[in-house]
Amino acid sequence: MSALESHPVETCDVCIVGAGIAGLNALFAASRYLSRDQRVILIDRRARVGGMWVDVYPYVRLHQPHPMFTAGNIEWTLGKDRSYLATKGEVLDHFQHCIDVIRARVQVDEYLGWDFESEEEADGIVRVTCRAADGRVLVVETQRLIKAYGLGVTPNEPLDISSKRVHSVSPDYCDVRAGDIRESDAPVWIIGGGKTAMDTAHALITACPGRQVNLVAGRGTFFSSRDNLLPSGAKRWWKGTPLSTVAAQMSHRYDGTNESQVQDWYRATYGTYLTPQADNFVLGVLSEAENRTISAGLNDLVMDYFEDAVDRNGTTEMVFRSGSTKTIEPDSWVVNCTGYVKFPDEYPYEPYVSPSGAVVSINVRSAILHLPAFMGYFLGHLLFLNKLGEIPLYEIDWQELRRKAPLAFPYVLFALVQHNISLIYDNVPSRVFADNGLDFDKWYPLPRRLPGLARFVLGHRRECEHERHVLDTVRERFEIRCGPLSA
Repeated sequence: MSALESHPVETCDVCIVGAGIAGLNALFAASRYLSRDQRVILIDRRARVGGMWVDVYPYVRLHQPHPMFTAGNIEWTLGKDRSYLATKGEVLDHFQHCIDVIRARVQVDEYLGWDFESEEEADGIVRVTCRAADGRVLVVETQRLIKAYGLGVTPNEPLDISSKRVHSVSPDYCDVRAGDIRESDAPVWIIGGGKTAMDTAHALITACPGRQVNLVAGRGTFFSSRDNLLPSGAKRWWKGTPLSTVAAQMSHRYDGTNESQVQDWYRATYGTYLTPQADNFVLGVLSEAENRTISAGLNDLVMDYFEDAVDRNGTTEMVFRSGSTKTIEPDSWVVNCTGYVKFPDEYPYEPYVSPSGAVVSINVRSAILHLPAFMGYFLGHLLFLNKLGEIPLYEIDWQELRRKAPLAFPYVLFALVQHNISLIYDNVPSRVFADNGLDFDKWYPLPRRLPGLARFVLGHRRECEHERHVLDTVRERFEIRCGPLSA
């Protein structure tokens, strides 16, 4: 008898590995097909449900209004205005609420603190092996397995710097609003220009007025303006642009080769930024008010990449990738906000569905949509409808696309979404789209949504052909995996 066979075996109808936003949306989808007496086992390496939200910095907030960050169409119980951006604790509480709602439909057993190790398929059963930190082994036999890894986010470590006179910290281990950094009056240097950096700058500037806060922003990041895409209050009736309209405009402009021109148009039309030369865009959202607060509160903005902080001849200098240096005060704080979307080289390729159709994998090497939540939701439905082997969805290697073509990255994802959503729409019941509370268009009143809905219903097949040509062009041009699984 093998070591694994000596362990008790748990059985279930569905096993989901990953209890973040992708896993919860896959769980929501599964609950629409399973009966009350069927069982789902939910596994996560963390000690509680929440995925990356368990690990990230304490002052993190949602990009989008909180009702649109959920599992399926489960409503929040927060009692705040619809435009409110939920905090870390509020998001984690809502995740647990989602589990409680789904548990009323189907049996859900949580195995938290277990690391997934492997799976084997044989005779219509998937055998999953997990291990706890103390060495205990968990074996699960299931009919279907969903590996909801999403972006595989891990906390940021402090930067390794040479200087002994500078404090190097990370937001994930140091709340910049409290403790030693709050009590110090030395300057803070935020390294990075993305959402983490903006959250950190905003938190410092608002919590510590007058504190010297500086930003080393690389080539600069611009964001979608929340005021334009998701206007608050009654403005939803006459202001803003529904995302389906933005996507259609993007579709008509991007041909797979002209990302520089498309980026200039998008930044000018829908963007907000600290500096006009910012040209990095990774789908982040920022309001004009947040942007103004950060811009007014920054003491210095360096458009270069941080390499090190070194002690030389009685002074401390920051060294940048360009070769330039900048003298900084002793006891300054260097905060690593370089972001979470870092794809490790060893992250293996895995198709979004196994040849048997029993294993679904939500990962960055075979992405079918732009965000893990959407992938969990739609792949979950397609799995239970037995459609995953029939629909020629395009998968794309995010990791290679981001590495080889960072400028094109967001515009290729727009094309991918338009193409695959068109195919999914033609192959699922209407309730799948009706129950999708993640849909950004649903922020707007129905009269504002109807033109985009009509345009999609009448023209999505024609647009799908255009997007297929764009994606094929991208595959050949950048030599990345981008196409149906059969290809």
